[in-house]
Formats: sequence, C-alpha cells, structure tokens
Amino acid sequence: MVRDPVKAAFGDDEDLYDVADWDARSALDRLSVGIYGGLRASFHVLLIVLALVLFVVQLSFAALLVADQPRLGVLALASAVPALLLVWFVWYRDPTRSEPLSAMAITFVLSILFASFAAVINGLGQAVFGAIPVVGMLLFFFLVVGPIEETVKWLAIRVYAYKDDAFNTVVDGAVYGAVAGLGFAFIENAIYVIQGFTNAAQAGGVQQLQVAAMTATGRALVGPGHVLYSAFAGYYLGLAKFNPDDWGPIVVKGLLIAALIHATYNSLVTYLPRILPVWNLLVLLAFVAVFDGVVGYALYRKIVRYQDYYDRADAAERTEAARAATED
Repeated sequence: MVRDPVKAAFGDDEDLYDVADWDARSALDRLSVGIYGGLRASFHVLLIVLALVLFVVQLSFAALLVADQPRLGVLALASAVPALLLVWFVWYRDPTRSEPLSAMAITFVLSILFASFAAVINGLGQAVFGAIPVVGMLLFFFLVVGPIEETVKWLAIRVYAYKDDAFNTVVDGAVYGAVAGLGFAFIENAIYVIQGFTNAAQAGGVQQLQVAAMTATGRALVGPGHVLYSAFAGYYLGLAKFNPDDWGPIVVKGLLIAALIHATYNSLVTYLPRILPVWNLLVLLAFVAVFDGVVGYALYRKIVRYQDYYDRADAAERTEAARAATED
C-alpha cells in the first residue's frame, strides 16, 4: 500500500492528526463520521424506495387486471416453474446449503422491484436503437439490455444478501444470483402474459386467455436463461467478496460474462427467425435447450470444481480435528 512520505517517516513518533493522518477526535469529526454512515446506509434504502415507487406506477394496472383475472397470475407462476427448478439445482449443488430462506426471499423481492429500473432504461434505449436499421436491435441487446438487466439483478444480491453472514462461500454468490434471476424472470413473464392478454382483448379476440397461455409457454423457455446469467454474475460477486484487493475487476468480469451471454441469446432469437427457413415453437425449444445447456454446463463445471475443493478442505479439517483429539 502506498503511504504518504510524512506519515511513513513520522507516523510512529509524531501526532499527525489532520496533517498526514486522521481519526475522529472533534465534534465535527464525529459529525462527519455520522453523516457518512447515514449516507451509506440510506443509499440502499433510497434505492429500494425509488424502485418500489416505479414498480407501483408501472404495474398498478397489471395488479388490478390480475385481481380481476386470477388465471393470469396462475399462468405467470406456471411460466416461472422451469426457472425455479434450475434455482433448486444450483442451491442443491452448493456444498453448504446454508443460505437462510429470509435472505433468498429478500433477494427475490428486490430483483422484482429493481426490474422496474430495467424497464425504464430498456424503454428509452429501444426508442433510440430501434431507429437504427439492421443492427439497431443487436446494439440494443449488447449495450443496453444485457448490461442493464444483469446489473439490476446483481444489485438485488449486493444490497442485502451479500452482507449477510450466511454468504460465507464463493459459490453462495451463484445461489443468490440464481434467486435474483428467478425474481426477474417471474415479473418479466407476468408482464408479458398480461400484455398478451390485453393485446388480444384490444384486437377484439375472444381467446385472450389462450393467447396469455401461449405467451406463458414461450416465456417459460426464457426464465432459466435469466437464472443462469445472473448465477454467473453472482458467482463472481462471491469470488470478489473473498478477494477484496481485486473486488472491482472480478465484479466487472462477472457482469461482462452475464451481459454478453444474455445479449447473445437475445440477438440469436431475434435474428435467427429472419435467416432460418423454419422457425416455430419446436425449433425455439431445441435452440433454448442447446444454448442453455452449454451455458448451464459451464456454470455447472465451476460449481463442481468449487465443491471438489470444498470437500477436500472439509476432509482435511476433519482429519486435523481427529488428530488433535487423539493427541489430547
């Protein structure tokens, strides 16, 4: 660590308060400490409050519609089942499995709330990039959708679960990342299902629920992707937590990986139908299975590798404890 030359030369022999060293001594010092602590604590609170306000503004009509048509809520829940199963698998592969339900639930809710930030920014970005011919959507996915959506899911972990004592292994980050992805996928699916219903109603269709069900089926294929992308970002957040000297670059690496995978998926499902002679639900299902399979396997290899080292460390600790007990 770089040290001021005055502090390096006289730090042990001289009182360098307010010269080259500092500690809280005066009333103003203590006030400054209090204000800084309050700002740090209130930032996350303000972030959550702002997200809640946006959430209420954006989804008030949707909530009323679901209250009138409960089956829309059921369809939204059903569309999140594949993502939920994937979250369970990531949690199951965590060798500690010690994440409290409260921390996972809060991460889930925060991801739903923070999705409102992504909705606003994506809406503005699509208006700008949508005007660019041919490559506009490609740029939109890589410069806006991928980075923004993965960042808001990352925030859902960072605001609360990251600071919890139960977040005590690298791979815990992948678990909380998966939960954040589930929350985001759930609210995104719900919005698409409701939009499908309302669009069918405005078009004068009589099969609104059928359209909503078809939308829910398609969105069920998307949910696992959200879980996988944010699990990658969460894994690297966990790695950063236990490597604080390189915290920033590690976090950026995780977000870049998640955003690039996310944007690649969006780009392929947007442009492939324009290229392939046949594109239907079966082709989409095959594509998603291959794409998510490759991404999921890469994440699986990371988690399994960590689990192998964890098991070896645990075995060594038990052996050492047994040896110490024998010597006593």
